Amino acid sequence: MSVLACPRRLVRGVLRLVTATVQAVESIPRIATALDDVRATLHQVERLTAYIAQEVPELVYQLEQLREPDAEVSRESPRTG
Repeated sequence: MSVLACPRRLVRGVLRLVTATVQAVESIPRIATALDDVRATLHQVERLTAYIAQEVPELVYQLEQLREPDAEVSRESPRTG
């Protein structure tokens, strides 16, 4: 049976195609908003990683100070003075 022989199938197929197209077009703004949120989150992660990278040497220094049994623990660090 040909598609043209059954006009109901043709109409249903066209309606499904139109519905799917409309849904896809309507979802574009939501996708754009989600991508903006992901971009903002990645920016925050990048800032957090930079902060951690700056603080790790200080933490290592403080841990080394705590490990030394006869060392005086000072609030001053070699980085900040």
